[in-house]
Amino acid sequence: MQNRVQNLIKSKVSLAPMAGITDYVLRSMVRQYSQNCLLTTEMISSEFLAQVKETEIIKRDENHSPISYQISGHKPHLMNSAAKFLSSRADMIDINMGCPVNKVVKGQDGCALMRNPDLAAELVRAVKEGTDKPVSVKFRLGYTYDELNYVEFGQKMQDAGAEFITIHGRTRSQFYSGTADWKLIRELKHNVDVPVFANGDITSIETAIQCLEESEADGVAIGRGILGDPTLIFRIEHYLATGEKLQTPPLKEKIQMIKHHLNEEIALRGENIGIKFVRKFYPYYIAGIKNAAKIRSVLVTEENYNNIIMILDELAR
Repeated sequence: MQNRVQNLIKSKVSLAPMAGITDYVLRSMVRQYSQNCLLTTEMISSEFLAQVKETEIIKRDENHSPISYQISGHKPHLMNSAAKFLSSRADMIDINMGCPVNKVVKGQDGCALMRNPDLAAELVRAVKEGTDKPVSVKFRLGYTYDELNYVEFGQKMQDAGAEFITIHGRTRSQFYSGTADWKLIRELKHNVDVPVFANGDITSIETAIQCLEESEADGVAIGRGILGDPTLIFRIEHYLATGEKLQTPPLKEKIQMIKHHLNEEIALRGENIGIKFVRKFYPYYIAGIKNAAKIRSVLVTEENYNNIIMILDELAR
């Protein structure tokens, strides 16, 4: 079982799932630079998928492989159905057991499953029955610091059939505050036999190196770190392979990335929705430049495509 995961995951860096962020367009942009990293979709609700089959969330290209489709839920039969439906598209099916968002946890999905390991294990078995692809799980250190059950939880998921683990180095109660504790991840790595990727606060080549050293994980999963820099995963891969640290893209190149991102979202969603969807990304692309806050405030309210392009072109001069 482990060998087929190792054959699938040829990179020590993966794209972590982020709801409303790692959509088809951003996954495609990451793949332009990294040919081997494991891409992961946004979290896909098994309840939603049972009602709506055709959605842009599941869209992929041939070159997106290897790609993992992440599903959420707490009803085994729906998770089984979701796995069956997505199996023809996916190279791996990932189960979300780490989302800390209130509406997800209140629905008994996401990190709520860390308080119900028996149900979590049942979900793994149900998903495995629905697909012939590897099944993975993503979870956190625990629900709170008084409930750090990640080692036992990981072992139970492995026993249920999970072949790959991604762990975020925070508890649910932390959400995304404080800092990820990479050193704690080492204990999980030493107590399971499946590959383990560490996640949380990896925003550069330097933090990726530090995380790998402290966690002793097999690799790192990068989420928020790629915002504004879809080259990051490739640059980390390049360093791990060659020892050479490639610089972050200059502003002129980032402006081209923003324009590409905008055009592709418009092609996917239509001009009105596409323009609004991309607004969340502007602060990351232009972070650190002079008058960034002022420019951002204009970009996130501008509704005219030509005006947006004019502003971006002016920045690149």
